[in-house]
Amino acid sequence: MQQKIIALPKLDNLTPTMESTALKLMEEAGELAQAIGKLRGLSGEEVMMDQKAVLAAITRELLDVAQTAVSLMFVLEDQYGVDIQQALAEHINKLRAKKYLKDC
Repeated sequence: MQQKIIALPKLDNLTPTMESTALKLMEEAGELAQAIGKLRGLSGEEVMMDQKAVLAAITRELLDVAQTAVSLMFVLEDQYGVDIQQALAEHINKLRAKKYLKDC
């Protein structure tokens, strides 16, 4: 199974809540969708950036989404006692059960 492993920091100069982080996650996902829309010309506007610049913007927005998702994981662990490692194992098992992974 091929994996993409990234390590993102716990943002220690913020006091996030589950609600504030979930809202931020939706905001960042919207910005990612907007960047992808620009690449595909879906906004109805003429694409003024070259493809390399748009792909760089998409990558930045994707990492913002990932950072915010990781921040929400920290909130769930720290404030609610959720075992993210156990949840990850269950998630991988779900993917295997649905045959989304070739190693099934």
